[in-house]
Order: sequence, then C-alpha cells, then structure tokens
Amino acid sequence: MYKVCMVSLGCPKNQVDAEMMLKLLENDGFEICGEEAQADAIIINTCGFIESAKAEAIENILEASQYKKDGNCKALVVTGCLAERYRDDVTEEIPEVDVCVGIGSNDKIAEIVKNAIEGKKGNFYGEKNELNLNNDRILGGYPFSTYLKIGDGCDNCCTYCAIPKIRGRMRSRTIEDCVNEAKKLADKGVTELIVVAQDTTAYGEDIYGESKLPELLTELCKIEGLHWIRTLYTYPDRITDKLLDTIAREQKLVKYLDIPLQHVNGEILKRMNRKGDCESLSDLIDKIRVKIPDITLRTTLITGFPGETEEQFCEMAEFVKEKRFDRLGCFTYSAEEGTLAAEFPDQIDEQVKADRMENIMELQMTISAEKNEEKAGTVTEVLIEGWDDYIKCYFGRTAADAPEVDGKIFFMSSRPLKIGEYVNVRINDCLDYDLLGELEE
Repeated sequence: MYKVCMVSLGCPKNQVDAEMMLKLLENDGFEICGEEAQADAIIINTCGFIESAKAEAIENILEASQYKKDGNCKALVVTGCLAERYRDDVTEEIPEVDVCVGIGSNDKIAEIVKNAIEGKKGNFYGEKNELNLNNDRILGGYPFSTYLKIGDGCDNCCTYCAIPKIRGRMRSRTIEDCVNEAKKLADKGVTELIVVAQDTTAYGEDIYGESKLPELLTELCKIEGLHWIRTLYTYPDRITDKLLDTIAREQKLVKYLDIPLQHVNGEILKRMNRKGDCESLSDLIDKIRVKIPDITLRTTLITGFPGETEEQFCEMAEFVKEKRFDRLGCFTYSAEEGTLAAEFPDQIDEQVKADRMENIMELQMTISAEKNEEKAGTVTEVLIEGWDDYIKCYFGRTAADAPEVDGKIFFMSSRPLKIGEYVNVRINDCLDYDLLGELEE
C-alpha cells in the first residue's frame, strides 16, 4: 500500500478539491499520510491567484522536494490553480516536480499518482469543465465545520483577475446535488456549513437562467443537524432583496455577509469591469443594515489598481471610515500576466500600493477595536474550536466570525466543555480583533 501526503494551499474552494482527491486516493487503496517524510508521494495542491500565492506554492514545492532525497518520496505531484495556470512550465522551471495535474484531471489522480510512484511521469490536463464537483470527500480541519462548494469558475471577468482563465466559465451544481451533499455532511457531524463559489450570488444562472442562491439557502436550512449556515463571496451587484429577506428570515443563516467590493470609486470600478460607484455601494450597505440590523459585514479592498489617484484612494478611505465594516481585508494590486489590467499603462509604484494598504488597515484596526469594545457585557453564542493550553482557556468563533479570516473569542469555563459544542459566552474584554469572555452558566 502506497502512502500519500497532500499539502493544500489557498482558498476554501481549493481545499474542497483537495478533499475530493484524497477520497479518490483512499478509494484506490492509498494510505493517507500526514507526514511528508513518510509518504511515497507528496501532492502540493496549489493556489496561483496572485503573486504571493504563487511564491507560497513554489516554496512548498521546493520544501517537499527535499523528501525525495531525505525521505521516502518517489513522486512529487503538483495540482490546483498553479498547475492549471502554468501547465508544462511548472515541470520545466522546477525539475524536481515529477507530475503536473490540471483541474480537469483531478478525477484521475489515483492512477496518475500510482504511475508516478512507479516511474511513469508526465503532465495531465483535462478540460476545465470536467472538474467533478460532486465527489465524496475526506474532510480536513474541524469535523463540525466545513465548506459546501456550489459551483466553480467565474463569468465576471474582472480585469485584474486570472480566475476565469484558470477555472473557466461559471458552472453551478444543481440544488439537489448541493442539498444531498449537505445532508451527508450533516450526518457526519457537520453543524456549520459555509457556502462557497467564486461568486455565490451567481449560483444557478447557468442552469436555471437566474440566481437561485436564496432558494438553495432555504433548502439547506431544512437539513436537520445544521446549526449555522454562512455564505461567502457575495458580489454587490447581485445582492437582491430576495437574498436579504432570506437571510433575515431563516434562523440557521448567520447574519453575516462577505461582500468583496474591491474599490468604491466609479471610474476605478469601471476599469476593473465591475459595476457601481461610491453612492450606489453606500446605498447597498445602508439597505442591508436596515433589512438585517444585526448583520456582520465583511469586505475586501484593493489598493494601487492601475491609474488609482490619491483622490480616488482617499474616496475609498473615507468610505471605510463612514461605513465602518465589521471585518475588512485589504490587498495591494497584483499585476497578473494574461489579465487586461496587467497591460494598462498607468501602473502604480509598489511602495505607494503598500502605503495605501497600510493606511486602510490602520483605519480598520481602529474601527474593529471600537466595535469589539461595544460588545463588552453582551452574551453571544460561540462554537468551541479548541483549548489553548498556554493561556488555559477555550477558544472558538461567534456567528460573526468566519474561519481563518476573522477573529476568535477566548473564554474561561468552570466546567469541562466539548470541542464542537455551541455555548453562550459573556464578553468581558477585547483585543484589536479578538474577544475575551467567560462561559455564561
């Protein structure tokens, strides 16, 4: 029996692909191994979205290649977005890699890895739309919280984004497929389900002729065992009253929306091939907060997009001050080859990009600290994720916190608690992004 170890990088959508490949490998008789040094084959499931992600992928590939000398590794396999985006360039530029597998060949991963271990190398690139979205998975991370990938690919074609080239056109799963998988996950003990796609609000447009995200969420809420259902990657121009009404109505839907605005200046958004401007986005945020008063809003922004003037950046900074997002991430623009924006003539200096990003994050740190201070004395439901042996307390997340990207709450308890349990915690204090509290008996 061959042992295989997988290192999965990048976004939750890529993690789901990795979990599906691991199940296919297990079904074929492979032993899934957590230690690279012991594995006969190491798979690096890569992200290739922006420059920093590519650098991380290459670093992990080179680190894993050492086990071909110092461990049992007979085959180093690269999968995921970097493999799909750069194809044969990966094995040409990094000769330590034995096999490169595009996303359209994920279903053949067991055969490919077995052949590679036995010395049969080569690269494999099936059609992007052949990526299977319905396979069983070996869940990574916490057993009580996982992602439901409802589609793959994207039709938005933002000028800075390489995802349509990497992942292809938007392909939705049927409502029945999504619900059936969610039921299986609930039967395995999953209580928090996080709905993901490149653009969740576009879900269903390709197969139903219109967005069916509200209908899907309504059906997911009927599944016994699910306690929290969270939706990520909702695009502002597709957030409808129907979606907001669904979130407001359904108790299992956490009052949380992740809306990647990227910018607020109308001219910059137009150059990004996105819709809206400062006024329309302001109106949207206001409407959401009226319809769902206790909503937690997360967004992401980009500084230094080609042609961004100081005035346009200041407009975005003022928007951040005014709208006071609960959660905010900011990134410097990355000029990705093959995208339209990379060819724009008015590229911004890297230091200017970084300075603007730091400015936004300093603003948000103040806002986050103030919002956390306002929570002192309140009681909130918490999903327990673990025990911190160093500071001797439990930690977890509230409904206002998505895994990995948001903060945590650390709290004391006079009695033993179970990981994966939902408890009420009284908030006593806060840090910049995290909360401190004690179990409410």
